[in-house]
Amino acid sequence: MGVGQKISDKLGVAADVISNQKHIASIKKAFVLLMPMFIGGAFAVLLSNMVFSDETGIASIGAFSFLATLKPITDAIQYATLNFLTIGAVFVIGLELAKINGQSSTLFPGVLALVSYITVIPTTLLLEVDGSMQEVANVLAREFTDPQSLFLGMFIAILSVEIYCKLVTVDRLKVKMPDSVPSNVATAFSALIPGIMTVVIISSFGFLFLQITGLHLHEAIYTLVQSPLERVMQGLPGVLILMLVAQVFWVIGIHGNQMVRPVREPILLAAITVNMNAFAAGEEIPNIITMPFWDIYMSIGGSGVTIGLLIAIFIVSRREDMKKITKLSVGPGIFNINEPVIFGMPVMLNPILAIPFILTPLVTGTIGYIATVTEFAGPAVAMIPWTTPPIISAYLATAGSIGAVITQIICIAVSVLIYLPFVIISNKQQPAT
Repeated sequence: MGVGQKISDKLGVAADVISNQKHIASIKKAFVLLMPMFIGGAFAVLLSNMVFSDETGIASIGAFSFLATLKPITDAIQYATLNFLTIGAVFVIGLELAKINGQSSTLFPGVLALVSYITVIPTTLLLEVDGSMQEVANVLAREFTDPQSLFLGMFIAILSVEIYCKLVTVDRLKVKMPDSVPSNVATAFSALIPGIMTVVIISSFGFLFLQITGLHLHEAIYTLVQSPLERVMQGLPGVLILMLVAQVFWVIGIHGNQMVRPVREPILLAAITVNMNAFAAGEEIPNIITMPFWDIYMSIGGSGVTIGLLIAIFIVSRREDMKKITKLSVGPGIFNINEPVIFGMPVMLNPILAIPFILTPLVTGTIGYIATVTEFAGPAVAMIPWTTPPIISAYLATAGSIGAVITQIICIAVSVLIYLPFVIISNKQQPAT
């Protein structure tokens, strides 16, 4: 066995351990389930501003002014989806982790995670009313429901469900009902004491943390964990390193996006949510690197920007096997699905094609970043399905920025130029038999 194969095998084992780690798995599954909520909220933002707004939308045209009366509908959808990201994440992560722990018979673990989360966040706020600061009790501030508190929500969801799953297996803590009691009622009562104890433990933990440190949990986690990660990911080096890791995993036959998802999704989805809210409010867009940025500049045609590989093969390849695979891959590739290319060409474990596969998204990501920083391309302000075809994706994600569309076309052209010499080299290789 060669050194390269040994390294690949070790990375594969490590990747399998990481990917199947139950807390990471529950987070990944939760964000997949929540994706329709993000996309629904994104399209509500687009419709609100590009159609129903009497300042920036079609409703500003006299003949269509009646459309402005419909704006409250999309505003309500936006508020219910984008501003409650953390609430949804806490509930679903709780459910997914409970399933992994074998406690999947009811929705109670999700509810318990949400209740536990609310016990550790402030519900009394100081607000300015009529020019003076007044204390308002029994309210939830938006900062505890939107992405700003996402990491705290994830932490509490995991901690509370783990505690509950441990306690619910203790036979002495179960309230046993007679056999005549319906099973759903008996199940609810068996979870009564473990559930109460979990909430008390989490609430006490939040209280003691505040008394000892003078900080609420959300302040500590945002300052020590979430904010530093956001700063790293909003810089070009941070997102390039994350993409590099994903591409290396792809090359050794492991789904790279799945590997980086637990780090990528919370940060980049939170970033696009902030952008969407700013866009809806008519404010300056704060974030450049978001989930749509990743999709429209660094994953055009799929991971590795393999749309460039397909075009390069059509231009210069003399190998019939590569041409046949390319013809089969064009359809899925238009919708950014490129497993036929990665595993059929193959790119995986291919020392020739692996080089441009790793390099290309780093180059196109840099181009997209520079174009956005210089304001040639508009920043992403809408979450779109990752399967949205190129050109359309850049237009929709940036709410109609022609500069973003041009930038994406440039990225495609550059990807073709990067792949071309490696396809020419591949012409000299013998097809696999």
